[in-house]
Amino acid sequence: MHLPRSLRTLRNATLPGGARVDVVLSGETVKAVHPAGEAPAEAEGELDLTGFVLLTAAADPHAHLDKSRTWDRISPAFGDLPTAIAQYDAYAAAETRDSIAERARTTALDMLSHGVTAIRSHVNIFADADPLRGVDALLQVREELRGLIDLELCTLGDERVSDALHEEAVERGVDLIGGAPHLATDPGAELARLLTLAERLGRGVDMHTDESLDGPLTIVELARRTASWQHASASAGHCSRLGTLSPAELQPVVEAVRDADLGIITLPITNLYLQGWDAPVATPRGITAVRALLDAGVRLGAGADNVRDPFNPLGRCDPLETVALLVIGAHVSIDDALALVSDGSRSVMRLDAAGAVEGARAEFVAVKGTSAADVAASADPNRHVIHRGRLVSSTVATVTRADWSSSTERQVSA
Repeated sequence: MHLPRSLRTLRNATLPGGARVDVVLSGETVKAVHPAGEAPAEAEGELDLTGFVLLTAAADPHAHLDKSRTWDRISPAFGDLPTAIAQYDAYAAAETRDSIAERARTTALDMLSHGVTAIRSHVNIFADADPLRGVDALLQVREELRGLIDLELCTLGDERVSDALHEEAVERGVDLIGGAPHLATDPGAELARLLTLAERLGRGVDMHTDESLDGPLTIVELARRTASWQHASASAGHCSRLGTLSPAELQPVVEAVRDADLGIITLPITNLYLQGWDAPVATPRGITAVRALLDAGVRLGAGADNVRDPFNPLGRCDPLETVALLVIGAHVSIDDALALVSDGSRSVMRLDAAGAVEGARAEFVAVKGTSAADVAASADPNRHVIHRGRLVSSTVATVTRADWSSSTERQVSA
């Protein structure tokens, strides 16, 4: 099969609610949704999805493609966030534009094959003689994968990184301004600096925010400063500190976030790994207050964050891994978890709505299975991924298994 392939009709698909449908496409848009078997026949451009559940394609609003797959190169010690930062900083000099691009490309394509059609990746600005080599590497990958996956880039630098370097990254093609103000010597001053820079450049922001289980909050000031923005959007990733607040403490914070329309991104795999190392008994989960944010109607998405680097030794580039961790670690329903990695993440990224709805964008992943609960549990590898109305990835897995019967079992036992 030669890909990409333009599609006109997705036949016999099972939707998460159980309905079986034909989905008719018109270019990058869903034209109509019919009961299965009722869409007009097409001479070409049909994809039979009998035995597959059709989901809105995932979007990952918080990735670190530039760091991905460095775990084996660094061989870091297991540890918390400060440990991971120090270990990556010690390794960073070994990074080249080519090595970053190679790993980032591999990870992005792995994510695509699992059903992710839009990624927002933070990219480190280094504190050395070639600070923007990571930026150039990811800009290169974005151009290489254009048409297969939408890649949005956000700067990431600590207080050592100058405004001029952020600005140069934006001039080269980076979309958003980012940082981790809560880790700075003066969190308030660093947040103000980055927000002022974004305002001057007319850019949105995506901040690593309050990635800890104690200490002061910066998210309220982030919400306050960006609430009146007309030029761009703002979002905050991690927000682990919210998960430690009492209901009385949490309520005004959630209200401030909601009223400012600040997008929140929960990142369960990395925060479950990095947080709580100093609490060996009744270890806290490290995830933000997902249920309270959902109940309040906050713009909320979920991502996979780090993949096989000092910040997370694991990661399968599969949004259904994030779904499983949300159900287990954040106690949300399967339907809510599936929505967080798709519709919720697209909302945080301010992308057009997608899925099996007339007029929506034709962004889908079809996973072999019988129901939403089935595919969330099994994460079956057999998948078809559709981006902008075109089939861009298909995975067909073959299982060869020895036959079993009571007679063969007796023969083996003998």
